[in-house]
Amino acid sequence: MGSKKNKAKKVVVASPSPSSSHGNTADDVYDLVDDLLTELDSRDQAVRPEPAPVLDEVQAKRAAQAAAPDKAGGKSRFKARQARKAAALAEQQGPVNTEADAKLEREAKDEERAINKICNDLGLEIHEINPDGHCLFRAVADQLSILNIVPQQQAHYVLTRQAAAEFMLTHPQDFVPFLPSVEGEDGTGIGDSGVIGPQEYARYCASIRNTSVWGGEPEILALSRAYNVPIHVVQGGQPPVVVHDPSGAPSTQNVKEQRAVRISYHRRMYGLGEHYNSLRPRTGLQRLTSPLKHLLVPS
Repeated sequence: MGSKKNKAKKVVVASPSPSSSHGNTADDVYDLVDDLLTELDSRDQAVRPEPAPVLDEVQAKRAAQAAAPDKAGGKSRFKARQARKAAALAEQQGPVNTEADAKLEREAKDEERAINKICNDLGLEIHEINPDGHCLFRAVADQLSILNIVPQQQAHYVLTRQAAAEFMLTHPQDFVPFLPSVEGEDGTGIGDSGVIGPQEYARYCASIRNTSVWGGEPEILALSRAYNVPIHVVQGGQPPVVVHDPSGAPSTQNVKEQRAVRISYHRRMYGLGEHYNSLRPRTGLQRLTSPLKHLLVPS
């Protein structure tokens, strides 16, 4: 008995259909593939030990249909079949909640307007940061370069991740009380209050340094203190501007005179979730255009 491969090959290279006297065309190939896949789909994609009977049956159907004119070419039929499969897959995703989607869209637009208003008042513009998990660290690195705190060639998320992780690791008393344990209150080494334990905290800092885990408030505070620079976060909610001061004291300086890292925080504008962008000055001569002292709150 010949191999399965030889059997399949024998059928495929069989004599051309009566409808064509010049050999197999591209449309013939698409037709054969389309009919074969349709036949296999109808049999629930079952893996058959002998594919030759299936191919023989498909060829027989092709021969029976040869006399009838094909209004759509094989390529068109193949694409139509793919479209039907895509439609069936879309049906399986469940109904679309148009009301919820509309609400999210409204919230995203409101957030965008609010952030743009603050940026206009401050003479800033949003510099888009890649939403890849490193967005906070990329945004801060971009700002540190603008402020000449780090050289431009070193302004990379790897540098800021390392700075945040090292500061947190060497100053656990500033962060541990605010980090709940992901292992729960019964986890190994967890205190009575359920906060993160020493071993888990070390792993947390390592993940900040070495992975693309998302950064938030603790990491912003760590970066502010590591580089000894205030970090202002513009957002669509209240308060519009949150100030993280390296000294931990409330900021009393005029925003226009303050040398600070400025980033934006987006909850709704990006479909992937929470995101940070860098806020660059619109001109090199004027970083800020109006004070927002009444909007500032200490972190």
